[in-house]
Amino acid sequence: MIKLLIAGITLGIYAGFSPGPLLVLVISQTLKYGYKEGLRVALAPIISDIPIITICLLFLSLISGYKSILGIISIIGGLYLGYLTYESFKTRGLTQDIELGRPKSLQKGVTLNLLNPAPYLFWITIGGPIIIPAYVENPLSPLLFIVGFYTFLVGSKIALAYATGKSREFLTGKTYLWTMRILGVVLIIFALYFLNQGIHLLCNNKISLCINML
Repeated sequence: MIKLLIAGITLGIYAGFSPGPLLVLVISQTLKYGYKEGLRVALAPIISDIPIITICLLFLSLISGYKSILGIISIIGGLYLGYLTYESFKTRGLTQDIELGRPKSLQKGVTLNLLNPAPYLFWITIGGPIIIPAYVENPLSPLLFIVGFYTFLVGSKIALAYATGKSREFLTGKTYLWTMRILGVVLIIFALYFLNQGIHLLCNNKISLCINML
């Protein structure tokens, strides 16, 4: 259960600090309207991700009996984490020349997140494969992952909104860059875990098929 919490915290911090549409909106609203508007955008995933998680978990439950498909999804998840690792090391900071948005920050943040394919990809290839096996062992354990993930995802974006409001140089400073690189190293471990799990599922499925044929 502690491993689930650590995984949720680590992935939540990465998702919170990682450059993307929602983070750009957090920063743009903060720069134009102040910290409170950036805070509203940062809270958007708490609302928007409820239907996203539901849809993704329903999809995974429908294919739960197909180990080959689950293995492929795990491998895709590992490759996706590998890509995120690459993005972490490639980060050179965030530009301050951002197109400024309009008010209604929370509404814009929720809409943007619902239309962003990244949360769906995350919950199908990474989040879902983590919490579904955990649920089988202990129905309460996935809550640790979800609480850890969203506490630090939203918390990281709130911290960035606050830092942006206080000092715009933070976006291109060394603290932000080193944070992304350290998270990149941690993501390598998760990527290897998912690749190993995917290969294990595929190999076991092939062995089962051979036994059935005999």
